[in-house]
Amino acid sequence: MKNFALTGAAGYVAQRHMQAIKDTGNHLVAALDPHDSVGILDRYFPDVEFFTEYERFDRHLEMLRHRNSDKRIHYLSICSPNHLHDAHIRLALRLGADAISEKPMVLNPWNLDALSELERETNQRVYTVLQLRLHPALIELRNAILKEPATKKHEVVLTYITSRGPWYQYSWKGAEDRSGGLATNIGIHFFDLLMWIFGDAASSSVHWSDRHRMSGYLELQRATVRWYLSIAREDLPEQAVAQNKSTFRSITVDDHEVEFSEGFTDLHTRVYEDVLQGKGFGIAEARPSIELVHTLRTTPVNHERTLCHPYLLKRPGV
Repeated sequence: MKNFALTGAAGYVAQRHMQAIKDTGNHLVAALDPHDSVGILDRYFPDVEFFTEYERFDRHLEMLRHRNSDKRIHYLSICSPNHLHDAHIRLALRLGADAISEKPMVLNPWNLDALSELERETNQRVYTVLQLRLHPALIELRNAILKEPATKKHEVVLTYITSRGPWYQYSWKGAEDRSGGLATNIGIHFFDLLMWIFGDAASSSVHWSDRHRMSGYLELQRATVRWYLSIAREDLPEQAVAQNKSTFRSITVDDHEVEFSEGFTDLHTRVYEDVLQGKGFGIAEARPSIELVHTLRTTPVNHERTLCHPYLLKRPGV
């Protein structure tokens, strides 16, 4: 049995990590969050030590390490706000533990180089959660694409609308310097998926960018991609509204919908199973999407319309 600690315990995604730690037969010994609404811990690990101050959390984990305690941590699961991932990964490595970081691993590509050096110095590993790469339907799609001639190009349209209320802009998620903006915070797992299936990005452009929407165009090795990300409820299509859904995701390849709405329930557990066997996704796998989203958020907006996503053509003033 391995010991885990976790940062960002009050966050939405932390519960999936708690479930994965439990599912794999391991133990959560310490958790951190500046917010104390973490009663969810009782459902999974009622005896976990909880901290609201980073310094006390750090001191506690150091104490466990120095005492060579049977509770010293082997892994640190990182579910904290995006801008803290780099610092929390460094904490894990300094403690002699591996890191399992939610996406994005870091906000800036150059931070990956420093983490690679730390991996070598500490002989520890940094893993990230790229769970869509483990979805059976998406694995099947990738395998089919890889069997085609390398010169064949597909037309892909990505649409992801996940409506958020006013709270979003008041939280760290609405601050680009902390979240990385929409492309990083809500889009990175889709960009990683598309590059994993269709190859690295040869070029990119951004056709729209504000606090609620972002849209653009990608040229990948095996596909062109028109993409649209939104947290605006009014962007939801009629079928989603009629079903009282707050989220709509769609990926079409040559006008054919890729069906992957099911099969998400145990993907974090699958990620953890691979990590525990030393086979998880690391810095090399995380790099392409981190480089891409950094490029997208620093690219001037080009209002050209011939290659834009269909939603931009439908929205007045956009």
